[in-house]
Amino acid sequence: MTDDATLARCLVDQGGRTYAESAGITLADRPRPLYQLLVLAELLSTRIRAGMAVAAARELFAAGGATPSGMERLSWQQRVDALGRAHYRRYDESTATRLGEGAVLCRQRWRGDLRRLHAEAGADPVALRRLLTGFPGIGPTGADIFLREVQRVWTDLRPFADRRVLSGARRVGLPADARALRELVSAGQFDRLVAALIRVDLGDLVPDACVQPAR
Repeated sequence: MTDDATLARCLVDQGGRTYAESAGITLADRPRPLYQLLVLAELLSTRIRAGMAVAAARELFAAGGATPSGMERLSWQQRVDALGRAHYRRYDESTATRLGEGAVLCRQRWRGDLRRLHAEAGADPVALRRLLTGFPGIGPTGADIFLREVQRVWTDLRPFADRRVLSGARRVGLPADARALRELVSAGQFDRLVAALIRVDLGDLVPDACVQPAR
C-alpha cells in the first residue's frame, strides 16, 4: 500500500462520516432519501455550521418533511419552528419559504422522484448542476454538496470531487485529481474520503495523526 493510500484510509477512519449519515438519512436510490439529501444540501449550503444544518434536517424530517408532499403539507410556520428548534434561525424564514417552493417543484416537475432528474441528466455533472440549481435555495454550492454525497448511489457519477474536495486533498498532500483520489480507496469508500477531505478543507478535521505516519 502506498503512502497516499495509507493516508486516505486514515482520513476515512477519522472523518469519513457523510453528512447524510449524520442527518439520519439511509441513502438509497429511492425517492424519499434522495429528497431528504436535497433538503440537507440546501441547509448545508448557507453560512451556518454543518452541525446546525444537520440538526435542522433532522427536525424537519421528524416534523413530517421527509418527502416533497410532507414538506408541502407543513405550514410555513411549522417549517420555521422546526428550523428554530435546531437554532437555524438566521435564515429560518427565507429557508422555510424556499423549502415549500422546492417541494412543489419536486412534486410537479419530477413527480416527487429525483431519479427522473438523474435520468434526464445522466452522469454529466454540468447537466446535473443545471437541473439541481433550478430548485429554490440550491445554488452551485448546494448542487456540489448533493453530488458529492449522491455518488454513493448514483455510481455512474463517481468519482465526483468538487473544488473544496480537491482543496482538502492539497492540504494533506494528496493528488488534487478525482480519478487519482478514487484509486486510493475502494469504490464504496470514495464518498467517505470525499467527506473527510471536505472536513479538512473546512478545518473541522485536523489530520495530524494521519499525515505524520504516512509521510
